[in-house]
Amino acid sequence: MYDVVLLTLGSERDAPGGGCGSGDACCGGTSDPTGKPPAEPGGERCETPRVPVLACADALTARGARVETVIARSDAEVDEVLARLDAPARPDGLTWPDPDSKVRLVVATASDAQLRAVVRRLVRRYAPPPSRRPAELAGNRTVPDLPPIGVLPLDPARGGPHRDLAAQLGLPRDPAAVAAAVLDGGVRRLDLLRNDGGSVTLDGALLGAADDAGRPLHWRGRVEVDDAVLTDGADPILACAIGNAGGYATLDSLPLLTAPDPADGLVEVAVAVPVPTRATLGRRRKIRYEVRRARGRAVAVIPRDERVPFLDDGVEGELSRKRSWWTEPGAWAVFTG
Repeated sequence: MYDVVLLTLGSERDAPGGGCGSGDACCGGTSDPTGKPPAEPGGERCETPRVPVLACADALTARGARVETVIARSDAEVDEVLARLDAPARPDGLTWPDPDSKVRLVVATASDAQLRAVVRRLVRRYAPPPSRRPAELAGNRTVPDLPPIGVLPLDPARGGPHRDLAAQLGLPRDPAAVAAAVLDGGVRRLDLLRNDGGSVTLDGALLGAADDAGRPLHWRGRVEVDDAVLTDGADPILACAIGNAGGYATLDSLPLLTAPDPADGLVEVAVAVPVPTRATLGRRRKIRYEVRRARGRAVAVIPRDERVPFLDDGVEGELSRKRSWWTEPGAWAVFTG
């Protein structure tokens, strides 16, 4: 039988997308007006595992699994958990995942950013330095097959146009169903986007922003997908979507990505450029948006403006220099129902 680690990112963890629930709400509560997680009586921060975690642990234990719940408050504590997935020592000294490990990992996530934070630590742990690249590593990859992850969503299924990655992939959300998937389900391998900023992307990134009134703030930059140039930097850009999956497939009612597939080995990129239409008698000139799309192995964005805001798996940031993303086909994996 398996040893299963149920990993939750703690409320004090200093990482993008940290916090143990929506809006940093811990244990199902709500944050106070200062933005701090709620406290237990007496002033202590709540560190009790949330109800879905306890329910999943009970379901796993009932099936005979040995279960440990861990609340990690730092990258170092996440790394301590991931070390249990290591293979025995190799002659070349590389740290490598064990494909036959009897340890299974379940990540309790309140956001895609939290899942990304764990996958990023997996990549940093197992990606070999270029100078020590082993012969068995596939030519189109910089990381080995990462260990599969059980995903336990902590929040209800999201409605609206932006669904979390678990919903997009059709993964189970009920704790008992997640437990069954980890013990009996299959493994689905998925593409991973790495970037030259040292991070990873599971779903996608959206570059662009709006002002306080909701009006789009156009920006300029060069966007290349393999050998295709979607814009050379002269056009004003409403938004640029970089999609591994479909979280940023649309912007309001504007379709950006047409067929994002997180397992096809390609990244889909779309750039929306405003195009004025000719004014008719008595009517103002209107603006429509031309969407330019391309698919490939890699994308590079070179901003012409000083700073370009973006969301990457739900994490906010600003782009001030060239950033490149590339596809690692089938690099990470999830347990499916």
